[in-house]
Amino acid sequence: MKGLLTGYGRGLTAAFFLAAALWGMLLIILPQLTMLERSLTTPKRAFDSSVAQTLANDASICISTLQLHADDAAPEAATGGLAVPSAGGMGVPSLSGATTGGETTGATRPYILQCDRATTHVALVRGQDGVPAWLDTAYDLPRLAVSEADPIADQIATAKEIEALARQAFTEIRAVETGARPWTFENFAILAAPRMIPLGAEQKAIEDAKLSKKLMGLVGLRFERDGQTWERIGLITLTRTILFAVAATGLALIVCYPIAYKVALATPPGRAVWLFTGLVIPYAIVELMRIYAWTTIIDNQGVINSVLMWSGLTDDPVQLKRSPLTVFVVIVYTYVLFMVFPIFNVMSTLDRNQIEAARDLGAKPWRVHARIVIPHAKPGIAVGAIATFMLAAGAFSVPRIISRGLQSEWFAQTIYNKFFESENSNVGAAYSFAYTLICFALVAFFMWAMRTRLKDFARLA
Repeated sequence: MKGLLTGYGRGLTAAFFLAAALWGMLLIILPQLTMLERSLTTPKRAFDSSVAQTLANDASICISTLQLHADDAAPEAATGGLAVPSAGGMGVPSLSGATTGGETTGATRPYILQCDRATTHVALVRGQDGVPAWLDTAYDLPRLAVSEADPIADQIATAKEIEALARQAFTEIRAVETGARPWTFENFAILAAPRMIPLGAEQKAIEDAKLSKKLMGLVGLRFERDGQTWERIGLITLTRTILFAVAATGLALIVCYPIAYKVALATPPGRAVWLFTGLVIPYAIVELMRIYAWTTIIDNQGVINSVLMWSGLTDDPVQLKRSPLTVFVVIVYTYVLFMVFPIFNVMSTLDRNQIEAARDLGAKPWRVHARIVIPHAKPGIAVGAIATFMLAAGAFSVPRIISRGLQSEWFAQTIYNKFFESENSNVGAAYSFAYTLICFALVAFFMWAMRTRLKDFARLA
């Protein structure tokens, strides 16, 4: 702080800290607060008022479709012809019968989804282990439903009564919900909620024999209840992703440590420049282009399989897209610079005379690294490992493009699916916020174990 004040003065120092505070507020704090707020909010469609509103809308569409059908069927009743459903309605004609001359010979109307859903005995959304609840019993409504066996006029009348009841219930329930506390931890509970996995006896025996399933059972991620197999899918995906990220980080360290050592300590300065230039040049290409380039290498007709089949080592293509190792390799390739640069920066400050002295005293290469190089490079290793782990843990494009749905999804893909595929952003926000906290906790533990400080990360990253 004193150095900043001395070198830049109070004005520039204050401007620097103000800019840093605004940057942290806009890009870090506010997005996380927004995510936390959404994760603690009950999804709109889970409110009882939303169920009542949906019922009212279904009843309204049912009424409109039935009226169109009645208008279209009227001329046919006079001629005795087959009733043709209106193209403007939502219904799909039923094959079980037709309306002829105003008499019922089968179904009195075509199949209409909204009419089937127009019933006051509709389920309310409750928690994973909540007791089932129904709109009519919970709010003392008469049990009504639109029956296709009734005449069209009676069906319309019933749908109108259901719509009126649903709209009245919506108004009353909404007034109660508005005054209630909006916060809930239910979205976070979904992450740990168990799901029943339907398995046949033979398949169950195969699954139970797998080591991974046995390990899940030991930590409570998989269990049996009432003869059925249950798994905590969300936690399994999260745990698997973290383990994969740790494995990818370890693989990156194994690959990058020799490179950093070679460039920093075992190569003349002039040649080191060319080595680093060759390492950096591929990263001038957009990341997505580099990832897609790997698909031409690992495809069934890609470079690797073509060479293997041409050399006669295999007759059928090796399914590299199904192997998690392929994802690890591409992640290491994608984020290799984040591991190499911090280690190189620290190693380059090591006096080479120490290495020479150790060799002169008879130290073997592994002992030189264990006693001199690695202790000196530990801050760089820690920073590179943290950066690579965070990038691997949040990787989305690499596992999505490389595996193409043929491998278990990573947690970033699960979060994406919650936000955009199932349109359940509240649960997605809970998953994202919980995942952020878990990753930060792991990073903090690693920094404590490695005795790494934040200023080391700022200086080397």
